[in-house]
Amino acid sequence: METNKDSIVDVRSVAEAISVDDSDTPLYQVESLCMRCRENGITRFLLTLIPHFRKILLSAFECPHCGERNNEVQFAGELQPQGCYYQLEFASGDQKMLNRQVVKSETATIKIPELDFEIPPEAQRGSLSTVEGILVRAADELEALQDERKKVDPKTAEAIDLFLQKLRAYAKGESSFTFILDDPVGNSFIENPYAPSPDPLLTIKFYERTPEQQASLGYLVDPSKVGDVGDETSSEENRHNSDQSSREPHGSVGAPAGHRAIAQGNSTEIAEALFRYSAPEEVMTFPSTCGACAARCETRMFVTKIPYFQEVIVMASTCDACGYRNSELKPGGRIPEKGKKITLHVKNINDLSRDVIKSDTAGVKVPELDLELASGTLGGIVTTVEGLIAKISENLERVHGFTFGDSLDEAKRSRWQDFRGKLDKLLSLEEPWTLIIDDSLANSFIAPATDDIKDDNQLKFEEYERSWEQNEELGLNDIDTSSADVVYESTDARLKERTTE
Repeated sequence: METNKDSIVDVRSVAEAISVDDSDTPLYQVESLCMRCRENGITRFLLTLIPHFRKILLSAFECPHCGERNNEVQFAGELQPQGCYYQLEFASGDQKMLNRQVVKSETATIKIPELDFEIPPEAQRGSLSTVEGILVRAADELEALQDERKKVDPKTAEAIDLFLQKLRAYAKGESSFTFILDDPVGNSFIENPYAPSPDPLLTIKFYERTPEQQASLGYLVDPSKVGDVGDETSSEENRHNSDQSSREPHGSVGAPAGHRAIAQGNSTEIAEALFRYSAPEEVMTFPSTCGACAARCETRMFVTKIPYFQEVIVMASTCDACGYRNSELKPGGRIPEKGKKITLHVKNINDLSRDVIKSDTAGVKVPELDLELASGTLGGIVTTVEGLIAKISENLERVHGFTFGDSLDEAKRSRWQDFRGKLDKLLSLEEPWTLIIDDSLANSFIAPATDDIKDDNQLKFEEYERSWEQNEELGLNDIDTSSADVVYESTDARLKERTTE
């Protein structure tokens, strides 16, 4: 029993070190089967919150019969809207790179392309470790059954020995390699020691989950989207749901009283002043699935035109079952031929209230802080200049949460504190600063402060030709429209013939 008490103290000490809000969190323990000796052991669970990160569930197992011990980290919070992809390039001889902290969730996959090596999600459960720790653990697990392999299949055992030599060489930093962490849930993380500045060796991308990934995470997905053939009942239900798609007059959704008052007024100047953006002609409603509880809900969608910008699609969902709400803005129309760079010189308090549309392909820069966010960071949002800076601050604390902990040395701590202080100064406008939004698809926008965009001297729009790499990332290099062009040309020719007749 003395051993059990010591183990409880050890787990609680870990929890108290990472939970500053509530150190009296109850510790739960249950009997569970030991997978080594098949006797009953004790598993202890503790739900806690890592500051500036997320809620996690700590579990520790110990068997008093054979001494087997195991621990695991599971995420108890929400699933992220997008998946995350981290790619870290290691140079040979750089041992410090191997000490980077890695948070691997239970849904993450680790790959090393040079070895054609992959650690699937079920091989290593959720863990908090370093790059070196993950590689050493993988090598130890492969080596555990080598004695049996040598007796049964000597050739396979010899090949694994050669593979283990290379893997351990990577774990010691003797060879250069690429470390990839791919998590469809978006709850994994690789430390950036240069934060808040960009890491030249670390590439971070956020992506939309595929239907197969959505289904594996427990979301309700249309079977046809994952390649499965549904039965007659499901197909009949889908047809019934598609028939429920309806169109409602604009006055029946949103703020009908205000819209009717403007519509019935005679003064066009008042209407233009109040509605800077044109109101939608109609709102479409169609059935969908709640992203939080997977219950049936309703999504409303309308298309509107923003002056000096383009046509956009606004979508909003509300779940009556759990209260979850979500809104999204997507660009409409064709893909622009050029990218767009928007530069805003923020000088007064009114500039902080400017409307901002940032698409999921746009990057953000603040040259005065040497701050740069890659495209895809924060996703697509509709906010203000002030709201954008606030979201950047929150995102930095979430992504680099562990770099704010007690283990951080004073030099890095002071650098982070100085940077956060500079972010706060941006909103207090102690000095003028510059906001740059670079969107390769030209789907972002900052509202002008004047009625005519040409009169706004603080706002500048620049168009540029996309590079081959940008087109490749967007999937535009492989688009072949020759067949469609032939059809359009033949259709136009037939129409001209009919008009001439």
